[in-house]
Amino acid sequence: MDRRRFLLTSLAAAFAAPDAARAQQTGKPPRIAVLNPGPPEYINDPETCPNGFRQGLRDLGYVDGQNVQLEYRHARGDTTRLPALAGELVRLAPDVIWTHSAEAIVAAKEATRSIPIVFGVAINSVEEGFVASLSRPGGNVTGLELRDIELTAKRLELLREALPNLTRVAVLVNPAVRGHERVPPEVEEQARALGVQLQWVPARTHERFEAAFAEISKAGAQAVMIMEHSMFARARQRLTAMALKRKLPTISGGRHFAEAGSLIAYGAFPRELCQRSAGLVDRIVKGAKPADLPVELADRFYLVINLKTAKALGLTIPPSLLARADRVIE
Repeated sequence: MDRRRFLLTSLAAAFAAPDAARAQQTGKPPRIAVLNPGPPEYINDPETCPNGFRQGLRDLGYVDGQNVQLEYRHARGDTTRLPALAGELVRLAPDVIWTHSAEAIVAAKEATRSIPIVFGVAINSVEEGFVASLSRPGGNVTGLELRDIELTAKRLELLREALPNLTRVAVLVNPAVRGHERVPPEVEEQARALGVQLQWVPARTHERFEAAFAEISKAGAQAVMIMEHSMFARARQRLTAMALKRKLPTISGGRHFAEAGSLIAYGAFPRELCQRSAGLVDRIVKGAKPADLPVELADRFYLVINLKTAKALGLTIPPSLLARADRVIE
């Protein structure tokens, strides 16, 4: 009787275990779905999030086709395709869905409430409703968080240090992002302390860029701060070129902006966070629940200065600022 009860209990526990845990127990390679908002080329581009995630998996010993199965869907920059692609991936019943960018996270979250979702990088994940809190995400979603809005005051300070006569800064935002709709109190306080007036300039789509820069020029802004957003990141070469054409210095987030022509960049490197996110996926396929895995915060911030852009603008960057830079582009 005891032996029979033991067998029944063991069978019940096996069926109650998460799919990912069963995959580990049976030796079946876990299936990880990758919802990529960009083109397929991002997988091989060493500067992109999908490439960082793949590298993170390799660092943990995962090899596609051997001990893990990766299923990719690529939106090729067309965010309207994301819901359908997310639905395709859900129908494959993967153990985990990995993605990045706000639009892709929303699409994945709306496609499933049960399959674990890990975002490689997000901005304001609590405010956007991706998770209930950073420490206890709840639901089926967790990931890595930039907390970009918290760096805005520091960027303003760096910009003023580079441009001592600065009095007016335009801030390019996407009003669809919670946190971008108004000037955060700490940024207002820093602006007042520095004697700088801020101009909040919305741009929800690429088609709005020209009108936004026309507003910026008309208002007499002396520099532009580009807030972190996937749309701005994809259009960073265009945005920095538009600013340079109007002789406007720019400051932005990750170093990829400085490499695209922004005068200064200060922030985390999204690709690095996406690489770290593989650790969360690893824990989930081994049985952890996303609801119990705290959202991890960026903890490394890089200061990058583009001296090519400074020269094109006729600016001299103070030596004290150059000395603190993690990288100087010459």
